[in-house]
Amino acid sequence: MNTTMKPTINRTMEPAQGQAEYQDKQAGWQEEQLPNASGSLGRKRARMQLGEDLKRYGEGLAALASGLLIAVAWSLSSAAESASIAVYVLAFLVGGFAKAKEGWLTLVREKELDVNLLMIVAAIGAAGIGYWTEGAVLIFIFSLSGALETYTMDRSSRDISSLMGLKPETAVRCSEEGESVVPIESLNVGDVILVRPGERIPADGLVREGTSSVNQASITGESLPVDKGQGDETFAGTLNGQGALFIEVTKRSDSTLLTKMIRLVQEAQSEKPATQRFIDKLERIYVRLVLLATALLILAPPLLLGASWESTFYKAMVFLVVASPCALVAATMPAVLAAISSGARHGLLFKGGAHVDAIAGIRAIAFDKTGTLTLGRPDVTDVAAFGGVGESEALRIAASLESLSEHPLARAIVREAESRGLALRRPSGFQALIGWGIQAEWEGETWRLGKAELGVPAEEERSAEWTRVAAELEAQGKTVTVLYRENVVVAIIALRDVVRPEAKSVVARLRGMGIEVAMLTGDSRRAAAAIAGELGIARVFAELLPEDKVAKVKELGAGFRSVAMVGDGVNDAPALAVASVGIAMGGAGSDAALETADIVLMNDDIGRIADAVELGRRTRRIVKANIAFALGVISLLIAGNFAAGLALPLGVVGHEGSTILVILNGLRLLGGAPFRSRTPLRAAGAEEEARGGIRA
Repeated sequence: MNTTMKPTINRTMEPAQGQAEYQDKQAGWQEEQLPNASGSLGRKRARMQLGEDLKRYGEGLAALASGLLIAVAWSLSSAAESASIAVYVLAFLVGGFAKAKEGWLTLVREKELDVNLLMIVAAIGAAGIGYWTEGAVLIFIFSLSGALETYTMDRSSRDISSLMGLKPETAVRCSEEGESVVPIESLNVGDVILVRPGERIPADGLVREGTSSVNQASITGESLPVDKGQGDETFAGTLNGQGALFIEVTKRSDSTLLTKMIRLVQEAQSEKPATQRFIDKLERIYVRLVLLATALLILAPPLLLGASWESTFYKAMVFLVVASPCALVAATMPAVLAAISSGARHGLLFKGGAHVDAIAGIRAIAFDKTGTLTLGRPDVTDVAAFGGVGESEALRIAASLESLSEHPLARAIVREAESRGLALRRPSGFQALIGWGIQAEWEGETWRLGKAELGVPAEEERSAEWTRVAAELEAQGKTVTVLYRENVVVAIIALRDVVRPEAKSVVARLRGMGIEVAMLTGDSRRAAAAIAGELGIARVFAELLPEDKVAKVKELGAGFRSVAMVGDGVNDAPALAVASVGIAMGGAGSDAALETADIVLMNDDIGRIADAVELGRRTRRIVKANIAFALGVISLLIAGNFAAGLALPLGVVGHEGSTILVILNGLRLLGGAPFRSRTPLRAAGAEEEARGGIRA
């Protein structure tokens, strides 16, 4: 590249600052300069927040208010009947407005009848023949269950704002005329862009000049930053490290890997599961049949058989009340909500009632590796010392050198030395060797720490030993760092993303439940195979990009019908969205993963995944029993009405009694029986054994 194109790197901004931080400062300055505008903006935000709160909680507040009004009306019924009826009417309006509106909009816009409209008609029918309490209670139960459903489903909103936040809005384009800040949409293939330290890379491309380490965990899931130099591929949305990069754009903004991730999540959100489509169809058929039967019961007997209109209308209203699916509605939601509540108390957040049932049916589960099966941070696993230097002394020297670095590997080495109580001494002349490691003066000698360089002049008779040790450690999927004194290898330090203590038992438990376990990771095949071998996972898919993970999840879904995906990173979001059930790590997970997932492990305890499956299966059994019982009662009441002329109070008692019974049956899930006590973490001795490896 022509050197005249090189712009001077702006040093007025700290290297750790990126475009987002800079824009935040500019926005803050503008608010300070324009206090009136800022105050207006604050009031607008307050109004928007109030609107959001009303949208989220308004239906629930209306249902509770309806319940209170019913209690007041019932207490007034003996003393002031007119006042009691007036309060009942108010309870109807407050509790039934949301569902009546929903049913009306469905009728007008979609030309379809739904259960909302049927319940409102049934309640009005009960009131029409003088049974105000029964009609109002019908409204209250249905509106309350609807409010709880709305609130629960609101938690499952899969907003992809955090994915969009990774996408820079502008880029610095370099040309013969100099630098210019342009929207990323105006970038064309072949353009050269400058990415300063701490900035997010705005486009997919190839490095043409410069070296740096790039944190691309948001795209590939790799646990460590990747060194980039001339000819290396970069991805939009990844975070540049300490060096400036000149990158040639290879894809337009609408074709980048990050844009594909966003599109995959959106497409997955728009797909309706087969179960939901079946329920929607069944609901419409049921409502039509009930309303048609009610109309026939009102019109046919007087016109064809000469029956009185009064007795016919009474019997039709009894039918409408007993045939209303209140017990069917209660058969599902109270049980599901009890399961959600029980799960929350044990560290499981279900973001929607449908996911409780979905988790019960999974036949395969795919785990991301970094941050899911592992802790997501490197730890020192092995220290091999050579040339008469002791292991502890070699670790102390390495940690002293790394004490001035913020690299994840450096922090891991310092953390290990401090845990062993080693005293560190700060070096002088510290220098970062981009793409290799570090160099510094320590106690009068030059030391280097970084990648293995087999070409350095070293201890002839010992070189075979340390290269053998390095190769053996790398074969175990570990990252090898070599400590040099001058040009002599003194020690090898191996690091690896440590497996979660409970991971092996979790995999065994899931397999014991008849669930196939797979691993999907963007990491290298060697690192993935090492972790999978330790955990007993046979299906391993490595070096996957986000779109590859989506393809593998779909492939597993085709073979096992229902598959769950467990992940924590932004790069896992598309796979989480396309899976039958997406499960995210609550503590270590990214915003995109948390927002896309159907279930969140709030304490990052993957042992709760098997608990979630057991809870879902138990909930499914209870719901099936409730549905069978509710249908049986409805059938019995309808038959009694036709055979013997069932009295309306008896019909309401049977109808509401069955509702209460199925609710109580569902609430048994609050006991938390499916949850097992957690296996205690391994003691220090076991941890030290896990750290054991090659010692020279």
